[in-house]
Amino acid sequence: MSEVLLTRDTGGVRLLTLNRPESFNALNVELKLALLAALREAAADDAVRAVVLAGAGRSFCVGQDLKEHIALLDNGDPSPLRTVEEHYNPLIRAVATMPKPIIAAVNGSAAGAGASLAFACDLRVSAADSKFLMAFANVALSTDSGASWTLPRLVGYGRAMELLLLAEPVAAEEALRIGMVNRVVDAGGAAEAAVELAGRMATGPTSAYARIKETMRAAAAEGLDEALDVEAGAQIEAGQTHDHREAVAAFLEKRSANFTGR
Repeated sequence: MSEVLLTRDTGGVRLLTLNRPESFNALNVELKLALLAALREAAADDAVRAVVLAGAGRSFCVGQDLKEHIALLDNGDPSPLRTVEEHYNPLIRAVATMPKPIIAAVNGSAAGAGASLAFACDLRVSAADSKFLMAFANVALSTDSGASWTLPRLVGYGRAMELLLLAEPVAAEEALRIGMVNRVVDAGGAAEAAVELAGRMATGPTSAYARIKETMRAAAAEGLDEALDVEAGAQIEAGQTHDHREAVAAFLEKRSANFTGR
């Protein structure tokens, strides 16, 4: 694994840490490729039952590496203009379709595509001193990395439009109030708290979590009838799993269930 991304496994949780602290974990091509490979590997590894995405140093991720971006454009390289299609879209799809819980541990700044990456995760644990900034308009760019889809579903259309057009920072407590994050913890404690939460979920019915995510995505994109059909199919699949039978048996026997993800 590239040194721009650190990987650590503990108790069924895979912690992926963006590791370019000198640039506030700005996303250069190397990091984008390493993160996409790591997300796909985590999705395919049955031993990984939950994922945490964190940032090394003082920030979670400030989005696109603009130094690399402008240097390539100045050299006549058009590849930065294709980075949304080639890098960010696959990254967001990998996060959104992860068949196990994925939690963003946000410390310091989460800006632009970095904030969008956090929004695509299932849950967000934020340090008290963190802030979110939809910085696209500040550099005369449009929205990318799924923010036009995820942000309105977190905070509502009107607030999302305000955040995108005015590009004003949102502090952690305000982010919690408006539904942008799920929990706020002490400064410096986001990664630890997220790993603890992920560890709890890693012992849960991960096959059911995957189907819950599937039904939520379908409901966000479809009407009620379509959502009901997706729910029915997912419930049939879930009802045939070992975890469901184990949960029912544990309930009847008045004991804790032992979930295996099968």
